Amino acid sequence: MSDADPVIDALARAATVYFHALDATPGAEGSALWGTGFFIAPGLVLTCAHVLAPALRGDRDRIFGVCGGEVAGGEPLPARLERWLLDGEPRPEQRVPVAQDLALVRVLEPGVEHECVWLTDRTDHPGGRGVVQGYRPGEGGRAVRWKATARINGFDDDYGLRFRPEAEFPKGGSGSPVLDAHTGAVTGVLKSRRAGRDGGTAIAVTALRRFGPAYQPLIADHDHWHGQSPKTTGHNWVERQHQLPGAGVHTGGDQWGPRDRREALGLLASVPPPDGIRPVVELVRKARGGVAAPPGQLLPHSWRDGHGLLYEAGQPVAAIAALHYLQLVVEYERVRGGDASALADWVALRLQDVPRIVHTVVTQASLPPGLAPPPVTAGSAPAVVRYPRAGDGTGVVIVELEPVLGPFRAGPAGTAPGSRFYWRIRVDDGFDLNEPLHEDQTGDGVPPEELVHTLRAPLAEVFATLDAPGAPAPLEVALPADHFDTAVHRWQLTEMARLHQPAYVGVRRMVVLRDLGRRGEPDPVWLRRWRAMERAGAPVAVRTPPPRQLPRPRHFEEMGASAVPVLCRPASSGAGRRAIGMALAAGHGIALWHTDGHPDLGCGDFCDRLHEGAALLLEQSTAPVELPDRLRRIRDDISGTRDTGHWAESVALLYDDPGRPLPLDDSGPVDSP
Repeated sequence: MSDADPVIDALARAATVYFHALDATPGAEGSALWGTGFFIAPGLVLTCAHVLAPALRGDRDRIFGVCGGEVAGGEPLPARLERWLLDGEPRPEQRVPVAQDLALVRVLEPGVEHECVWLTDRTDHPGGRGVVQGYRPGEGGRAVRWKATARINGFDDDYGLRFRPEAEFPKGGSGSPVLDAHTGAVTGVLKSRRAGRDGGTAIAVTALRRFGPAYQPLIADHDHWHGQSPKTTGHNWVERQHQLPGAGVHTGGDQWGPRDRREALGLLASVPPPDGIRPVVELVRKARGGVAAPPGQLLPHSWRDGHGLLYEAGQPVAAIAALHYLQLVVEYERVRGGDASALADWVALRLQDVPRIVHTVVTQASLPPGLAPPPVTAGSAPAVVRYPRAGDGTGVVIVELEPVLGPFRAGPAGTAPGSRFYWRIRVDDGFDLNEPLHEDQTGDGVPPEELVHTLRAPLAEVFATLDAPGAPAPLEVALPADHFDTAVHRWQLTEMARLHQPAYVGVRRMVVLRDLGRRGEPDPVWLRRWRAMERAGAPVAVRTPPPRQLPRPRHFEEMGASAVPVLCRPASSGAGRRAIGMALAAGHGIALWHTDGHPDLGCGDFCDRLHEGAALLLEQSTAPVELPDRLRRIRDDISGTRDTGHWAESVALLYDDPGRPLPLDDSGPVDSP
C-alpha cells in the first residue's frame, strides 16, 4: 500500500492545525505560521516543543492562535501552552533533544467541535510506510496544506524515527502527524527535515509517556473520545481500520479486531491507573500464557500500554489473550477496593462469542503471585514487612551520594569541599547488585538543596518498575558519615501526591541509610557483629554515649550482640560524629540518631522521650529485619497526625547489611575538574 485509506487520510487532515500569532495581521511581520500540530483529545493539540519555543521564550503564558481548515470554519482559536517536555527555559538556536521535543496546547474556547487522530497503542517501534501531512508557509503569509509519503527505516534511541530520503518535508511541517498506512494509526510527530535534502526525523508518540502524571488523563480523554465517535465528520477511524492489513484476521469470535480494541481501551480509560509499571507487566505476561512481551519495547505506564503489548509481529493477538488481560485488570482493581464493573460487564458480554476454552480461561483468571495483597483478618493490623535480605529476590533501590572535592568551576564563592554530590542509582534484586541505571559523575556535582529535584524523575522511573501493590520498594541512601544527618525520609519525590499516597518518601516506603565508606568486601568486625545480632533475636536500644559521658570506643566495642546504639544528637558533627564513627569502627550495622540538633547544655526532656520511644520501638521488634518497616509505620502515623514534636519525626536509621555490600569504587576521591 503506497498511501493511506482515503477516509482515514481525510480524518487526519481534519484534525491537523497550525499555530500563529493572534495579534498579527496576515502578511505582516510576525504573522507567519510557527508550525503544525494535531488534535489528540478534546481541546488538546500535540506538536513539537521547538515549534512554540521561539515565540514563548520568556512568556509561557502567551495566548496564540490555532487554526485549521476544518475546525471552527477555519477561524483562529485562542490557545495557550498546556505543558511541554523541555527541561528549563529553551535557549536561542538550541536543538531540542528528541525525548524533550513534545508540547501540548490547550484551546481556550470551550465546546469547539473537532476531529481527533487515533494514536497507536503499540509500544514497539513503528516501521513501514508513513503518510505525513501538515501546513507550510505560502505567499502573503497564507498557510498551505502539504502531504508526503515516506518510509520509516531507522530508529534513534527510544523515541527517534528516521525517514528514508524519498520525500521532502517543508519548513513549517514540524509537529505534523505521521500516519501508519498499514494500521491507520498515528505513530509519530514530524520533528525535522534535512536541510537541502530529502528525508527527516520524527518522534514516536510513545514519548507521550514522558509527560508523567499528565499522561494517564490525557490518553484516557483520547480513548473516551474515540469510544463515543463518530463525531463531527460522521465517519469513524476504527471502522475504516477494519479494512487495513494491520487490523489482523477478524472473522471469528476468537479474533481481536479494531472494534474490540476501541471498546476495551474506552473502558480501560475509566479504570483508575495502575500502581506503577510492574502490575501492567505482570498482567500482560500472565495474559500471554506466562510469556513476556517481545523484548526491546518501552515499559508500559497505563492499562492502555499493556494492551499495546498484546501484539505479535505487528498483528493483534487472539481474543483469549486480550480478554484474559482485561479480566485480570478487573481482578486487580477489585483487590484495590475499586469498581471496574463496566469493564467486567463488557468482558462477560464479549465472552458470549468465543470458544469454550476462551470462556474458561478468562472466567477463572487470578492475579499473579505478589500482586494480590495478603489477606488481613478483621480487626488485626497488617503483618510487619521484613527488610529484604540477600537471595530473597526482593528489589531494593540504592542511591549513592559521593561528595565532590573542590575546587569548583562554578557555584557560589567560598563553597566548601564536599558540599556537592555526584550521584548514582542502582537496584539490588536480592541476588546481584546491578549496574547503575542512572548516574551523574561529571561536572561540579549537585548541591544538597537540589538533590531531591535532580533525583525525582529517575527514582520515579525505577520505583515504577519495582513497586508492587501495597509493597513499595525500599530506598537505601549510601553516603559518608559526615552527611548522615541528611533527612532522606523527608524527601518529597512527587510534587503532587494522591491523598492516599503521601508525598514524603519515608512515609510511603522503608528508607534507611548506609555507610558509603563500607564499599567492597565487608570488614570482618562488621560481618561478625551483624551475624551475632541476627542470632540474638530481638534488638535492644542502648543510650549512646551514657548520660554525662563522652563517647569512648569501649562503649561500642563492649555492647552485647543485640545492642543498637541510639543517639539523641546529630551524627554529622561534634560528639555525635565521634560516636557514630566509633560505632562504625566497632562493626555496628544498625543505629538510630536524631538529625535536628541537640541542646548546648546537655540532654533535655526531648532526649528522654526519644530514648524511651526508641526503646519501645526495638522492644516491639522480634528481629532487626523488622526495624525499617516499624519505623516507617511510625512516620506514617506522624504524617497523619502532623505531630511535629514526635520523638521519631527527625530520627534516621542506619541499616547496613554486610550480606549485600555496595560495590567497591576503585576511583578514589572524586575531584571536580
